[in-house]
Amino acid sequence: MSETSWGRVDEIGTVYVRDVDGERAVGAYPDAPAEEALSYFARKFDDIAVALNLLERRVATSAPVAEVLKGLASVKKSIDAGIGVGDFEALRKRVAALEIKLEGAKEAAAEVREEAKEAALAARVAIVDSIEKIAQSNLGSVNWKATTAKVDELFAQWQQAQKSSVKVSKEAADELWKRFRTARAAIDRARRAHFATVDSVGKEVKARKEALVVAAEALSSATGEKTINAYRELLEQWKKAGRASKKVDDALWAKFKAAGDALYNAKTEADAAEDASYAGNLVVKEQIIADGQPLLAMSNRDEARALLTSLQKRWDAAGKVPRAKVKDTEAAMRKLEQAVKKLEDEAWSSSNPEKQARQEGLAGAIEAKISKLEAELSEATKAKDAKKIADLTEAITTQKSWLGVLAN
Repeated sequence: MSETSWGRVDEIGTVYVRDVDGERAVGAYPDAPAEEALSYFARKFDDIAVALNLLERRVATSAPVAEVLKGLASVKKSIDAGIGVGDFEALRKRVAALEIKLEGAKEAAAEVREEAKEAALAARVAIVDSIEKIAQSNLGSVNWKATTAKVDELFAQWQQAQKSSVKVSKEAADELWKRFRTARAAIDRARRAHFATVDSVGKEVKARKEALVVAAEALSSATGEKTINAYRELLEQWKKAGRASKKVDDALWAKFKAAGDALYNAKTEADAAEDASYAGNLVVKEQIIADGQPLLAMSNRDEARALLTSLQKRWDAAGKVPRAKVKDTEAAMRKLEQAVKKLEDEAWSSSNPEKQARQEGLAGAIEAKISKLEAELSEATKAKDAKKIADLTEAITTQKSWLGVLAN
């Protein structure tokens, strides 16, 4: 017979294990040495212990509780069967301790699951609140491109939430989906109504602009400034006509602009031909301006007026000049006319009877003042009063300078 601390083998090969309730047979290993029989059942015990060690490590690393419990049930079954040689009571104590840990882990996991459910529910509520906010806004003035994109984004978020491993109650999910669907339907109705109105307005705008294109193209049979003005009036109407779809608007604008370009090109060609016909007139007027240059240095008003009058007659008879030269030639002629006007203004100023009368009266008063001052100066000279002589001399000089101004 052979034995260890936890078991023995009897003479016929029966293996026993020592447990809390005493010794019990765990099996037989006949026709083999006792040590081999004990070793075999010791390995059976070790297999159970290893499985328990693995479960303990999984709990320490926060493995899923359900998976650990499933493994622990298998270990407990093996312990209850008791096939092996070893300290089964120690295994039972470790199992009990592990069950206590698992119970705490189950509670913590339950709390985590509940928090996850609350978070998932809150996320869905936020999605529904967002789409309801859009549905309750002024849908008559929203940017539909951005709004549609936002609604699509919220729907994608809802679908993603449904695929999540964290589930909310069916009742709550159904109620939230009902709210989401109702809000999205309201937005879709408003969007369809908006684009129906846009389509109707677009058709009206298209009709108005098509009529403007016809009117602009009809102007091509005429030329001149009146035709350009008529096109400008049509352009103002175009600006007030509204907008159709981009594709239609661009196509109609291309036709309208082409009609205008043709009119402006025709006017440019006509203006160029007209300017070419005025080239000879420009030569004549440039000669008139050259002939009038002496006016800038003349001082005789009558001679200047006579020369200017002859120049003006020649100027009027010369006719139009090219548009690019009108400003320069007119400015040159105005300069000659202003020179003559200046002479006439000066002549009038010097011969004005009222002004002459005022000047003569003032001059007489100044001359009388000078005579009086000279008499006083004579008396001061006799009296040899140096200060009075100086003051009177300065006063006489001042009065004479004023008299000189009046004389000019």
